[in-house]
Amino acid sequence: MAGVTEVVTNTAPPLRDEAALAAATAATASGVEVRTLAEVADLAAMTRLFEAIWRPAPGNQPVTAELLRAMVSAGNYVAGAFDGPELLGACFGFFGGPAKGGLHSHIAGVATAGHGRGIGFALKLHQRAWALHQDVAEISWTFDPLVRRNAHFNLTKLAARAAHYLPDFYGPMRDGINGAGDTDRIMAVWDLTSPPVRAAAGGAPRRLDAVALKNQGAAVALAAGPGGAPVTGPADAPVVLVAVPPDIEAIRRADPEQGRAWRVALREVLGGLMAGGASVTGFDRAGWYVVAREPS
Repeated sequence: MAGVTEVVTNTAPPLRDEAALAAATAATASGVEVRTLAEVADLAAMTRLFEAIWRPAPGNQPVTAELLRAMVSAGNYVAGAFDGPELLGACFGFFGGPAKGGLHSHIAGVATAGHGRGIGFALKLHQRAWALHQDVAEISWTFDPLVRRNAHFNLTKLAARAAHYLPDFYGPMRDGINGAGDTDRIMAVWDLTSPPVRAAAGGAPRRLDAVALKNQGAAVALAAGPGGAPVTGPADAPVVLVAVPPDIEAIRRADPEQGRAWRVALREVLGGLMAGGASVTGFDRAGWYVVAREPS
């Protein structure tokens, strides 16, 4: 039966129970069972899944089964989403200081065959329930700020917070997703007990409307021009809109120069705003970061 396992005990406090129920509901809705992994065969399947998703250059394997086995042995989070015997999604993370105060979620991915089913959401809610059971109230991870679907998933569907803009965080990665360019990232921080995250886990995330905000006077600091290239504008209002293209991965393949131009423009505009103290308040699914230049 689809569902979620290994996340609570009978003595779990109410928030843990709530998180486990949200995780189970998401897993059932996506038609998968999410469970922690420890057996070598499952961990090897996880490495093959990641290789199929990222298509790395030879010798650039995202993670090995041996490393995953060591992480499991040390008490870290390693989990997979199964449709019957088929592994369709996986995620792993490790504890950070001080004293296991937070979990860093390093890699999460869903196979092409599992797209559109909400499997990524089910994995993250399982991870949230697992972390709360470990008395961990915060999970962090990085994502490419140019990838629109990831920005929407992280900042809207999960209600994570964009904490920092990190230029070329990993250095060259050379795989089928990142290409050979700079690996700028946003560090997302997920406050597992906050009201916005609890609402998002229950299927009621806060959504923003960039068109309405623009009509109310928001400045457009970055947008796509007629040919798809980035065009900058003034960031001279309390609320600023910053665009990303619909499919940066396709742009990188078809027009690498335009892909690099988007990287530079987003780093200068969004990275510059965040470095100057502005905060990202959310992301409109149509492709806009919403940034507040005054305390929200």
